[in-house]
Amino acid sequence: MEQQKLPNSTLILVFGILSIVTCCCYGIIGLALGITAIILASKATKLYIANPEIYIGYSNVKTGKILAIIGIVLSVLYLIFVVWVISVFGWDTMQDQELMQERMREYMGQ
Repeated sequence: MEQQKLPNSTLILVFGILSIVTCCCYGIIGLALGITAIILASKATKLYIANPEIYIGYSNVKTGKILAIIGIVLSVLYLIFVVWVISVFGWDTMQDQELMQERMREYMGQ
């Protein structure tokens, strides 16, 4: 029997990579891609465990899942940082670069 590629194995890897790359987009895009990659990896893992002899590409699934976990962690940390910055400095300050620099100097005690 000819081995076939595990469904979505490349997509899981790509989503895992993109979740890390896009974690600085306020954390939301990276979080969504990471969660999607983990869900797809879970389905692909179940499929592979049921019939490991007919599928190839499981290494892409494992790597994509690890990258997705890293992307989720980075996205959550960045999202927490953004919420903290908005709560400390305010949304209006975030929109004005000069005001942000002034508030940062005040916050740092300079």
